[in-house]
Amino acid sequence: MLINSSHIPQVGLQLYSLRNQFLDDIPRTYRVVRDWGFKFVEGGTNAGISLEAQKKLLDNNGLKLISLAVSYKELLNDPKKVIETAKYFESKYVVVGWIPHDANDIGFDKIKIATDFFNKSGKLLEKEGLRLAYHTHGYEFQPYKKGTFFDYMAQMAKNFTFEIDVFWVKMGDDDPLSLLQKYSDKISLLHLKDRKIGTKSNNSGQVDVDTNVVLGSGDVGIKEIVGEAIKLKIKYLFVEDESQNVLTQIQKDLEYLNTLFK
Repeated sequence: MLINSSHIPQVGLQLYSLRNQFLDDIPRTYRVVRDWGFKFVEGGTNAGISLEAQKKLLDNNGLKLISLAVSYKELLNDPKKVIETAKYFESKYVVVGWIPHDANDIGFDKIKIATDFFNKSGKLLEKEGLRLAYHTHGYEFQPYKKGTFFDYMAQMAKNFTFEIDVFWVKMGDDDPLSLLQKYSDKISLLHLKDRKIGTKSNNSGQVDVDTNVVLGSGDVGIKEIVGEAIKLKIKYLFVEDESQNVLTQIQKDLEYLNTLFK
């Protein structure tokens, strides 16, 4: 059972974790999320059902879509639709999780264009009572001047915030705890995901999904990160597990997190 308390961060689930289960049975998958004890979720719209049907499934299972996940292209091509959808679900955040680029070729030019775009879009969303967040995927930690691409993005972020995926920070060969401490005022959301010990870092944004392991059993430093998140009063921590063993691992993730909140 998931602990919910006002003095600790709210633990939600990134619904992408159950992408395969949603393909099989959407209503049943929402019930699984409910039965785990989650109250808050993050994700995009379900293909194959209407927004009204999805909203009803969320409401019937006592789930609140805190952040709407959209693609860079969706936000670029139709920001009005993104805003309308986020407001329909009464979401607080709109999250973009990938900057389009060729494999292993992000380059500073694309980082700068994306950062400018996020500031422009974030300002538009702010007028509608929404907050734009960019989700890290590892390639942002390539060297740039005396730091990394992420340092540039964080320093230039005026109208958007960050959702830090601690697994991908580690994959980018950076330290998630140090990053959280350094840019605490620029980070609003966290993805909790642990990495199999012995996994080699790379900044491609690609990795075998079964390098996702039960929280607390990998090399990311989840205990220290959660402790810092509590200290910084970060409100939402989203569990994400992309492994083939997601159904059993998430249950163990919650058992582990509950030991940290006692």
